[in-house]
Amino acid sequence: MAETAVCLGTFTAVKTLWEVRIHKINEELQKEKEFRQRLLLVWEERAALAKLKEKVINEGGRAILRIEEEEWKTLPSCLLKLIHLQEWQLHRTSLQKIPQFIGRFQSLVVLDLSRNSIESVPKEIGQLTSLQELLLSYNRIKSIPKEISNCISLERLELAVNRSISDLPPQLSDLKKLSHIDLCMNQFTTIPSALLNLPNLEWLDMGGNKLQELPDAIDRMENLHTLWLQRNEINSLPETIGNMKNLSTLVLSNNKLKAIPACMKDMTNLRFVNFRDNPLELEVTLPLCENTDEEEQQEMFGIDFMHMYIQESLKKTGNLESCSSGSPPIMNPN
Repeated sequence: MAETAVCLGTFTAVKTLWEVRIHKINEELQKEKEFRQRLLLVWEERAALAKLKEKVINEGGRAILRIEEEEWKTLPSCLLKLIHLQEWQLHRTSLQKIPQFIGRFQSLVVLDLSRNSIESVPKEIGQLTSLQELLLSYNRIKSIPKEISNCISLERLELAVNRSISDLPPQLSDLKKLSHIDLCMNQFTTIPSALLNLPNLEWLDMGGNKLQELPDAIDRMENLHTLWLQRNEINSLPETIGNMKNLSTLVLSNNKLKAIPACMKDMTNLRFVNFRDNPLELEVTLPLCENTDEEEQQEMFGIDFMHMYIQESLKKTGNLESCSSGSPPIMNPN
């Protein structure tokens, strides 16, 4: 019995010793694996950084990161080594997200990430107080964070062909320098109120949305000179559009317009109009032009047609001196 106890005790001690040794070996193997992984990560970051540095060019006095048609679904943190960059131009890279560390790039003036697969904009974008252009067209973005209102230097915002954006944060109206906005091919059903309060807005494209009407307060965009509203569902125009004295380009083709405010005849700065492909109530024919060039110009701009249409509509309503109280018909360049 004593011998058996001694044997069992010896076996147990040996077993414990081997278990301790195996545990230590496993720990060492795990440490070695982690070390190799860290080493691999370091080498990968160094390789990525070297590759990124190759994409940096100096143009017009700016340090620009330019990547075209290369796969970069994510941007590595080693990009922070290039914190001096003033412009990003990443196109067709399959980029899926804007990194949260974007706010660290305080020198950025232009952030151009068009034609990628970005689904959201991080709130850290608001830390870019020197940013002048934010170009995010042809992505998959659904909404814009309110923090964008902190980009106090922003002058140009492009969100075209994201196909899902339906509104903008009201805080956007804090961007006093914003003058150019492209929102075409999205899901807007009305012009966001934030746009009506932008004091320096000059150029707006909301073509290819689901607009059914324009707000009565549209004339608050008093500095607007170019307005693109093609391919919507607009069925009437407010009388207040006649107050937009600085408007020089107005495109309303492919809508559901049947009428136009007669007071548009007083928009003396209007140089280009297009009301093609609308179900207009009146048929108006322009006098024949003397040469082909004049005829092509006449059809393209439609200014003469618009004025004749308004004149005919006023004759029909018996009111040649003032704007109709209703919504007189629009032109049709067919």
